[in-house]
Amino acid sequence: MNFRFNHMKETQDFGKKIGELLKKGDILLLDGDLGAGKTTFTQGIAKGLGIDSYVKSPTFTYVIEYNGRIPLYHFDLYRLQNPEEIYDLGFDDYLEQGVLVMEWGALAQELLQQEHIPYIKITIDKTGENQRELKIVDTARGKELTKELE
Repeated sequence: MNFRFNHMKETQDFGKKIGELLKKGDILLLDGDLGAGKTTFTQGIAKGLGIDSYVKSPTFTYVIEYNGRIPLYHFDLYRLQNPEEIYDLGFDDYLEQGVLVMEWGALAQELLQQEHIPYIKITIDKTGENQRELKIVDTARGKELTKELE
């Protein structure tokens, strides 16, 4: 399902709406070019999880943990070379502990499929200065989430 937004605040507000629907164990794979709005969207998710802290991109730390009604583990996979490096970040320790949001999530997709771990895949495209198009891909959990949004 596709969603279009004309302002970054709309992208963030939609993230909040999704954050309110997420449950412990959910994994979101976010993909989009640099500047597409992955971190802005994650800031909204954090708000939906009841997190008041400022959410920033974990580019140089790889993962940042935030406490809310459900913990948020915000990963940035941009600098990883292969999917197995995700385990070096303690990925398996975070599973089922909270919500995992993985920017540059395509790197993790094959690994999750091989391990039969459900996930939600979201792509974000910059279609104008402040315009974004967000697509929730038809994975099993993605379909459930889309129905909850209706």
